[in-house]
Amino acid sequence: MSMSVKNQKLIKSFVEWIAFVDTLKQLDKSTWNSSLKPGKWTIKDIVSHMMLWDKYFYEEAIHKIATHQELTLKHLNYDEFNREAVVYSKAITTDALVEEAIDYRKKIIETIEALPEEAVEQNYTDGDGNVFHIPQYLKDFIWHDRHHMKPMKEYLRK
Repeated sequence: MSMSVKNQKLIKSFVEWIAFVDTLKQLDKSTWNSSLKPGKWTIKDIVSHMMLWDKYFYEEAIHKIATHQELTLKHLNYDEFNREAVVYSKAITTDALVEEAIDYRKKIIETIEALPEEAVEQNYTDGDGNVFHIPQYLKDFIWHDRHHMKPMKEYLRK
């Protein structure tokens, strides 16, 4: 059975991040390392943050669902996770970061698209005992993508 129209629409919105990151490849180093506002994250920090969330959800939830393993996804300390994302952004080249960001997002999408509809719609239990539901995860992260893309797009238009 193919994916429902509702879930296809979620995936279509979830793909937007890939196209956006792809447009960032053309930026020069100073733009990548510029903050959107004084004291705020750089573009590179934000992309690192997004990529690491994708990596975390892929490894601890989506891949586990596809391979019929227990989910190891847990509620994390966001401040600590975000600090680590900034540290990571300083330790990786921009090209490698773009490649990882696109790669992890594609892995999530391809894995979800390969699942039967029943598996996509099923409720799973995460490592904290909470419900993990793929469509809700997609909705939450589409919001998260747009939350970060909007200010970056505005900043880059200046």
